[in-house]
Amino acid sequence: MNAPINITPVDVADLVAQGATFVDVREHQETTAGAAPGAAFMPLQSFNVDALPQDKPLILICRSGGRSMAAANALSNMGYTTYNVEGGMGAWAASGLPVVAENGTPGRVL
Repeated sequence: MNAPINITPVDVADLVAQGATFVDVREHQETTAGAAPGAAFMPLQSFNVDALPQDKPLILICRSGGRSMAAANALSNMGYTTYNVEGGMGAWAASGLPVVAENGTPGRVL
């Protein structure tokens, strides 16, 4: 069992390019307002482990990093390789990375 690895928002693109799956665990009302482009959405309240690839590392993000770390820990205990985005979407936006609303317009982090 490996512990989750904390990464910065700018590290996400390289890991995705290497085949990692990027998952936003926030609730729908949060992701509707703004999300990271390319992230799959799987709210923590209705998390479906069976929908995740077992052979790829998982990058998890939420608003501030707490929920995604809880998910990363649980998945790590199941044998997944997991990464947690430190500071979550708040850090993502603060890093100047794009935040897009569900309708495709510039978004905001709730």
